[in-house]
Amino acid sequence: MIKHGLIIIALTVLTQIGGIAWALALALRMIFGRLVLIFAILYLCLTVIAHYTAPLAGRVALPCLDAGPAQIAVLNPLYCALNRNYVSPEMKSHVDALSAHMHEVFPGTRTRALDASFPFLDGFAMLPHLSHDSGDQLDLAFYYTGEDGEYQLGKAKSPIGYWGFEQPRPGDPQPCAANTGISMRWDMDALQPYLRDWPLDEARTAEALRWLANNPQGSDYKIFVEPHLVTRLGLSGDALRFQGCRAARHDDHLHLEFAP
Repeated sequence: MIKHGLIIIALTVLTQIGGIAWALALALRMIFGRLVLIFAILYLCLTVIAHYTAPLAGRVALPCLDAGPAQIAVLNPLYCALNRNYVSPEMKSHVDALSAHMHEVFPGTRTRALDASFPFLDGFAMLPHLSHDSGDQLDLAFYYTGEDGEYQLGKAKSPIGYWGFEQPRPGDPQPCAANTGISMRWDMDALQPYLRDWPLDEARTAEALRWLANNPQGSDYKIFVEPHLVTRLGLSGDALRFQGCRAARHDDHLHLEFAP
């Protein structure tokens, strides 16, 4: 039972509803057997139910597949499989407007989302993030070019959009260079050789950040991005914030957050 308890906890932390599916599967296996198969069926059913009932909790799902240039979609369908693609209607409207703007300025551009929130319950932590618990927080992927300089349509350095860091250049601000305290600023050095060696599409990334900074939603509007990228891209604005040295790096993605 300890093993199953740990599985329930892990699935709940990872997907929110996975723990419920495993618990139900445990109860039904005495009748049908094949625990894993029952779990898979139940998890799929609960995921579909969540998609249609999340609006009752004030959240909507971001598209799992490409939805055209004027609408945002997740970078990888894995986010949908893990139920990590839910946002408030206000957030979805905001990032859809960003997506449409990027297509207007750079025709054909696709804007991609990473971790959003779970479908239910404000305050339910989405690890390893320190927030992402209300539908009003969303991570967005940067834009990249290939080695030939061509824009990479709806793709990022890594399959999930995280950990493909843009390293500071000489002279760039590095407020955490001497940090020796508790930190979540993982460099993921072991993964770097396996990620795509693509340059940041500075024009598209700067335009997206500029649009976001100039279109605030509410008084508590934040865009977390590393200071060295703000300097490198020539950006400014009160919404552009540094998340601090104890949080994850934000030079592989940007974090968007606003109060409802």
